[in-house]
Amino acid sequence: MRIHAPRPEKSELLMPAGSLENMKAAILYGADAVYAGTPDMSLRTKSSFSLEQLVEGIEFAHKNGVRVYLTLNLFAHNKDIEKLPTFVETIRKVKPDGLIIADPAVFQYVKEHAPELELHVSTQANITSWMGVQFWQDQGASLCVLAREVSYEELCKIREKCPEIKLEAFVHGAMCMTYSGRCLLSNFMAERGANQGSCAHSCRWNYKVHVKMRDGKTQELIINEDNKDMFEFLLEEGCRPGDLMTIEEDPYGSYILNSKDLCLMPKLDDYLKIGVDSLKVEGRHKNEYYVSVVARTYRMAIDAWYKDPENWDPKPYMEELQNVRNRGYTMAFHEGRLKNHAHDYSDTASMSDWSYGGFIKEWHDDYMIFEVRNHMESGDVLEFLPPKNLDAIRLRMYDFTKAKTLEVVDKVSAGQGLTIKIPLNLFDREDLSTIKQKMPVGTVARTETYDESRNTQQVKVRIQSQKMEAGKLSEKVYENTKKRISERMEKEAIEKGENLKPIKIAKTKEEACCGKGCNGCLVFWNDPMYEKARNLLATKKQGEKLSQKVC
Repeated sequence: MRIHAPRPEKSELLMPAGSLENMKAAILYGADAVYAGTPDMSLRTKSSFSLEQLVEGIEFAHKNGVRVYLTLNLFAHNKDIEKLPTFVETIRKVKPDGLIIADPAVFQYVKEHAPELELHVSTQANITSWMGVQFWQDQGASLCVLAREVSYEELCKIREKCPEIKLEAFVHGAMCMTYSGRCLLSNFMAERGANQGSCAHSCRWNYKVHVKMRDGKTQELIINEDNKDMFEFLLEEGCRPGDLMTIEEDPYGSYILNSKDLCLMPKLDDYLKIGVDSLKVEGRHKNEYYVSVVARTYRMAIDAWYKDPENWDPKPYMEELQNVRNRGYTMAFHEGRLKNHAHDYSDTASMSDWSYGGFIKEWHDDYMIFEVRNHMESGDVLEFLPPKNLDAIRLRMYDFTKAKTLEVVDKVSAGQGLTIKIPLNLFDREDLSTIKQKMPVGTVARTETYDESRNTQQVKVRIQSQKMEAGKLSEKVYENTKKRISERMEKEAIEKGENLKPIKIAKTKEEACCGKGCNGCLVFWNDPMYEKARNLLATKKQGEKLSQKVC
């Protein structure tokens, strides 16, 4: 009889690690565990981990009290079986805290040849019932990763029927259009196998409408102001005659297969109440900024619930999650059947009002070395994100000193590891004796994207959709808001052309103070027009939006 690992006292936060840098970011920002893999034997062919980096990452994680789960979750072909003995022997040496497996034959092989390894069953095994969980428990699994398609009601039943085994559920990240890991689009469209880790994400592509003429010619049907009222495209399903469904395409195209991103923050307390052992975030292809912000937000949310479950409120955490690029958020299968609001038919882009600015690479006595990850100009604000709380530390930059040459410039762009030198005394509104502890090496910072384009309007629609789905907004109000914004977007597209590009707001030193009281902001802290705002800020935290009436 295989010995199962005991269930933890509290739910763990499990974060993705597609690289060594991401792993360290996840650990810094509060992950209890991380999962990673090598490109050859997992479902992430773009993983940047080498074996040496995995060893370093596991040692770093264990030093910081964080667990590491490695992926061996491919569906093995004959060529993969040949590599299995060497892979398993290597894994045994690096001593991960769990091995994630999907293929029953691979599971059995590891069970026999590495009995000391804790075995987790991958979401690729599509476990959707308590009987499925019990089956894998009988085979020797310590943990089952439930399919994304499991509803909360089903999850409650699984927890009730399977009280001893650890359960893991996805709470955040990308979604397949209808059923995880079982899509043939990628194979058909790009000859890339989704179940071999090479998904081309064909469901995110932009599809145009074409018509076939009577003479046999095929051409794109271009719908414009002159002919848009002449057409309506309807889809009829064979078993539902007369039930005509509209197919819509706006000036930007149609994305009829595109799912929004999963976000269960509005219902996170439900998962904590019933004791889901591992709360999993998807995103091994994402950068350090995504990993840091999402880990930090869920860490704060989980800790806040355990501290005071009766008064727990998801609102501040949802607001923070809007600051990473997303396709719009949905609770997906939480209530059961996937609803139409879980898809975005008008756009597939990941959007946010913020971009990854960079991270603190080194601290010296009186300055930091900051690695730049995005374009910045004079007047931009860097918002540093301390790992231990949701309060940001903001710094307005008027110029940039290149760390290697000490050249002072008024704008910088990412590339070739460009670093800048930021003096400690620029944080003139902070306690300088504690700032290094608040913002250790690895702390990330973001910059605001000044964008009045279609993207900003689309973000508003997505936020309203998420509120409606969470029961915070009526469907009628949502549909009216969506219609109003869509009409505004269409009008802008007609006026400016279909290739509508972002409009960047001028950010001169004289005109662009945001009124949030940033460190180093000469305008806010010296201009008489902000005197009332300065007094008001004394009662608010830095960065909190002040009313325009205060100026």
